[in-house]
Amino acid sequence: MSEAYQYALWRVVPDAERGECVNAGVVLYSPRLRFLGARVAVDESRIRALAPEVDLPALSTALRQRASVAAGDAAAGSVAALAPGERFGLLVAPASTIVQPGPVHTGLCDDAAATLEQLFRRLVLRAHTSPRA
Repeated sequence: MSEAYQYALWRVVPDAERGECVNAGVVLYSPRLRFLGARVAVDESRIRALAPEVDLPALSTALRQRASVAAGDAAAGSVAALAPGERFGLLVAPASTIVQPGPVHTGLCDDAAATLEQLFRRLVLRAHTSPRA
């Protein structure tokens, strides 16, 4: 039986005044399926086209940190020990000027991990040739 999920994209916005963005990750939460997960990838060429001076290693670290929080990885600090719903709330809240969450969307699925992978491939990797995170 299909269960509800919520997801949001993480967007790289290298210059807030210009408002241009590159999708760099997706986080998905389904309470009934007991799933919280995220996938990230940095399309260096697209980001460099918008902001040649951006610190790509720092950006990759920030995205990996968010994915580690979603996974509940103890190395991500005390926030990773919070309940999945609380972590999702923090992961989709604005907290950075360069990595910004998009709006939260909803859907129904039977397999949250497979749905996360589909969203990641369609919304983040679509334009990538060699993703890095």
